[in-house]
Amino acid sequence: MSADFDAHARSYAEDVSGSVAFSGKDVEFFTRRKAHHLVDLARRHLGDPLALRVLDVGCGIGMTDALLASSFGQLHGIDVAADAVAQAAERNPTVSYATYDGGRLPYEDASFDLAFTVCVLHHVERADRAAFTAEMARVVRRGGLVAVFEHNPYNPLTRVAVSRCEFDEGVELLTRAEATGLLTGAGLEPVEGRYILFLPIDGAWTAAVERACRGIPLGAQHYVVAERV
Repeated sequence: MSADFDAHARSYAEDVSGSVAFSGKDVEFFTRRKAHHLVDLARRHLGDPLALRVLDVGCGIGMTDALLASSFGQLHGIDVAADAVAQAAERNPTVSYATYDGGRLPYEDASFDLAFTVCVLHHVERADRAAFTAEMARVVRRGGLVAVFEHNPYNPLTRVAVSRCEFDEGVELLTRAEATGLLTGAGLEPVEGRYILFLPIDGAWTAAVERACRGIPLGAQHYVVAERV
């Protein structure tokens, strides 16, 4: 993972929205749906989200954090891209932000109840992904969670969107099985995994359809959650 994202920090939302425009939705729609899943899984596995200390690894310009800041007791964000982090801090003044070199996270062991990363691992070189995931595991307490959200390479429309996004050029997407393998390799025990974002629409029945389809590998994205035991 590099700080090259700084070159796209100012145009990030526009760039991503352009790549998914064929869906009829913009980046905020997809970000909101992932934020909802994150809060929901935290509540189900860890209890009251307002009692949790949470870390967003690869926070970028803080779009996800803007939707999470009021849900978690303490929210921290970190990224290698200094300009992006500056924008995130301006956008989300209640979130604690930091930059790092992409190696060791500047936090003590067991500092957080939950660490998550949203569509970041496909930007990490394959040889560095295990170390990246191990760092997330290190800073989570025993009984805490690590959550990985990623694009689903089995979804053809996801591949179209990635191919149209300039800063996704040359990336290697991860399957849900690969994400699970990284978490287990870091000594974590998977507790939940599902495919998400089958329907680019909101509606009273959308959640029911998404739940029914969660095991079918055709959702636009997927997530895996694992516990530090």
